[in-house]
Amino acid sequence: MYWDDIGYLLSKNRFNENSVIAEFFTQNHGKFTGLIFGATSKKIKNYLQIGNKLSLNYNYKTEENYGYFKVEILKVTTPFFFNDKKKLLCINMAMNLIKLLTAESQENIKIFNSIEDFFDNLNDNQWFKKYIFWELKILELVGYNIDFKKFIKSEVINSNKKYYLEVNKNKKYVPNFLIEKCDKGNVDKESFVKSLSIIGDYMYKNILQPNNIVYPNSRLEFINLFK
Repeated sequence: MYWDDIGYLLSKNRFNENSVIAEFFTQNHGKFTGLIFGATSKKIKNYLQIGNKLSLNYNYKTEENYGYFKVEILKVTTPFFFNDKKKLLCINMAMNLIKLLTAESQENIKIFNSIEDFFDNLNDNQWFKKYIFWELKILELVGYNIDFKKFIKSEVINSNKKYYLEVNKNKKYVPNFLIEKCDKGNVDKESFVKSLSIIGDYMYKNILQPNNIVYPNSRLEFINLFK
């Protein structure tokens, strides 16, 4: 049995000297895992970059065992950011997030299209702000729409509205744009890191920990770059 599709490379792990196990998020088949033979050859390895968009031919005998992909580059995305460590780590974090939050073989065209949006956002001056809203959208698409109003309180300080979380009777202030979901204006790096941490805490407590999934190291590495 076989099918043809297009997909974004989410991850790759060496299988043997010449092959890798690759995960793609595809347009018509959702997340799919399979072998790529000859992945270390010069012809293939240069475009097997996390986030690249490829044309896929998938062959398999039984659904219980890995099939194998034949791949061709369709759109180069990640190499444009090789000289930008922050954006490169953001790509790894975003693709890993989709890998962790999606189920195998479940089609979701909205998630597939959102990956294209993600790469478009990286070219924006406020790409890190757009990433926050992109991440919230991904969570919503997999069934975790965060209702901040349930656990965020507010107060007025010097005529300005401030939002906060109560943690051990202490107030932890939350960036206004995250609560009001305002896409106008600039966001500083401190607000960006706070937003990532808040969303990360939510994911850990409500998604990762209940499913025995380790908090992704790619996210920690990315956040540390902004500190």
